[in-house]
Amino acid sequence: MARRNHRQLTPEEVLETHFGGPDDGVFTDGSCEPNPGPGGWGWVWVEKGEIVDQGHGFDPDTTNNRMELMALIQAYERLPEDRDLVVHSDSQLCVNTINQWAAGWEKRGWKRKTGPIANLDLVKRLYALAKARPRVKLKWIAAHDGTRWNEYADALAASGR
Repeated sequence: MARRNHRQLTPEEVLETHFGGPDDGVFTDGSCEPNPGPGGWGWVWVEKGEIVDQGHGFDPDTTNNRMELMALIQAYERLPEDRDLVVHSDSQLCVNTINQWAAGWEKRGWKRKTGPIANLDLVKRLYALAKARPRVKLKWIAAHDGTRWNEYADALAASGR
């Protein structure tokens, strides 16, 4: 998510100024400004600090959560089914949705005890991709803490906006 009251860095500027965090894995981010409003998503796959693949996109009328989910979907679609990889997202909601809640929702016919599932179309799509790639692990990473590749994914999402 873009930081308010700060100039958004470009992906190139992030590479020049950020050096911390893991050098392997897939990093995803989504943003929307205002929320709801125009949004973007971005992802980058790195191995040993080198970019293997990346992508970003735009939606003219969306929400932060939809863009976080879309970033994950777009990344998962590019990942092989037979690789051990870690996907990092700074959205606890997305990570918990896939790692903790989606299996139960699916068993109950995609229903929750407390009401409808938000963004169900994207949740179903992402969960199917995650199940098809059992060796890919989805993990939460803190947002805006200077982690190079998470900041890079943030910059890609902002550039998509």
